[in-house]
Amino acid sequence: MMTDPISDMLTRIRNAARGRQARVEMPASHQKTEIARILKEEGYISTFKVVEETKAKKTLRVFLKSAPSRQNVITNLQRVSRPGRRVYVAKDEIRPVMGGTGINILSTPQGVMTGHAARRAGVGGEVLCEVW
Repeated sequence: MMTDPISDMLTRIRNAARGRQARVEMPASHQKTEIARILKEEGYISTFKVVEETKAKKTLRVFLKSAPSRQNVITNLQRVSRPGRRVYVAKDEIRPVMGGTGINILSTPQGVMTGHAARRAGVGGEVLCEVW
């Protein structure tokens, strides 16, 4: 039984990026799909696809992006809030990641969004992860 599926997703992406894999697959969920959507919008992955194998089982397929020098765009992913220690921030406590070169992904009352978008929308929430 998996207790933290978001952490599992980030670990799979991190391992695939370090292993220079072109894609990675994982069980799909709504929140994982939203995180993948944000990673695509911010340019960290090339695309993603939800594949329905059976009615009950869906797979999220993430295609990684690499720079022309064959170096991965994703340097690291870090889980911030976890089941044992939830981390919530107010709109004015959202801090930039790596001096503004990375992003943080928040789960807010208005949905899953980046820290920059949450600051602009004036909402806080749970900090899911940081990507740089």
